[in-house]
Amino acid sequence: MQLTVPEIFYTLAKNVPFPLYAVGGAVRDTLANLPSSNDWDLCAPVSAEFFSAHAEKCGFTVKGVYKTTGTVNLSAENLKIEFTSFRTDVYRRGEHAPAKICFTNDILADAKRRDFKCNAVYWDLKTGEIVDPLGGTAEIESRTLSTTRDADEVFSEDGLRLMRLARLSAQLGFTPTLECIFGAKFNAARIQKISAERIYFELCQILHADEKYNLQYAQYNGLKLLESTDVLNYILPELAAGKGMPQRKDFHDHDVLEHSFRACKYADPRVRLTALLHDAGKPYMFSLTGKFHNHDAEGERIVRAVLERLKAPKKTTDTVCRLTRLHMYDLDGKVREGKIRRFLVENADIYPLLALVKQADYSGCKDDLSTCPTLLKWEKIRKKMVSEGVPFSLKELAVKGNDLKDVVPAKYISKLLHELLLLCAQNGAQNNRTALLSAAEKLAKEICHD
Repeated sequence: MQLTVPEIFYTLAKNVPFPLYAVGGAVRDTLANLPSSNDWDLCAPVSAEFFSAHAEKCGFTVKGVYKTTGTVNLSAENLKIEFTSFRTDVYRRGEHAPAKICFTNDILADAKRRDFKCNAVYWDLKTGEIVDPLGGTAEIESRTLSTTRDADEVFSEDGLRLMRLARLSAQLGFTPTLECIFGAKFNAARIQKISAERIYFELCQILHADEKYNLQYAQYNGLKLLESTDVLNYILPELAAGKGMPQRKDFHDHDVLEHSFRACKYADPRVRLTALLHDAGKPYMFSLTGKFHNHDAEGERIVRAVLERLKAPKKTTDTVCRLTRLHMYDLDGKVREGKIRRFLVENADIYPLLALVKQADYSGCKDDLSTCPTLLKWEKIRKKMVSEGVPFSLKELAVKGNDLKDVVPAKYISKLLHELLLLCAQNGAQNNRTALLSAAEKLAKEICHD
């Protein structure tokens, strides 16, 4: 098999006085018949400085040279490239950054410092030959994941490998060996040595694992591996507490944790994080009352604490928390149309996402992919509102703040506009200047009195 390599790499390999290898994901993906990205890893038994000097002569842009780690960041032809000198690493148990680095000329030693055998296959760019010190090609062919050394040793060194195991297994569709799984399980607590930002990044990668190589439900498989290795207990203990917690059989086929996984399994990519966390309040409420009542409100608080701990972006945190709070609304479909109209207007900015969450929640109950009945009801009402000309935002309202400056003091204008918007929610015909100014005069007394 011929590795599809940018021509500039061959030019570099021909012009340097040392062997040059492609390694890692690009080689693995080619051998697995998967599409490669524009991210490339190169390596050689030479120093970072020596390599960078030759790379620049061949037209590469050197963006950073890190002598301590033997790393060079480069770019060329819109490619993202990282070079690393052959080396061995010594870790403080569990910490991602090596405590000591020793450079070597031995490709076997370099291979053994890596995490999984499938990532330790080298493509000699001078000769076009595969160099496979650890048997990684056989594992790629069998779609297997195993560590480059004893699994307990590999996972004990770097806690981030626990998340990478779940991510790579999910993205690639590779099955970890039992030794690999047990090695991760024995070292699950090492994840506590990893920064929250890195954990959050890897979790998001797992939640979107299906998008990497278009493997259906890959995100579900990644989450199940986090559960089976006990890593979930450390990164999302609030969620893990739902394992084995039964739910009403007439609504659910799964316990609380499995339902959360299934909701994420069927969720649109835009709401995967919410689908995973939407019921995080259930274990807490059950521990207090033996019931799940009010888990949506408590869930909002718990989810905020979780995402702040993981240092998720504030906008993401606010959105997920709001969706968590709203996901139970009109669960039984008995809320009156008037209240639904008001709800749809008040939450118009987030309604498309909320609909996706409601659908994921419904599908995750009994693995039913038909449209959620509540959404059928809501959409019927929403379409009726649209046909009536109901405004769903202040921009669509027929009056503006300046129109009300003689009706109420300035500090009440925002509140009055909101009330007029909700008034129109019940009757789209009200959205005209004359009717709204008349209604404003009547509402002004109540608003100012409050």
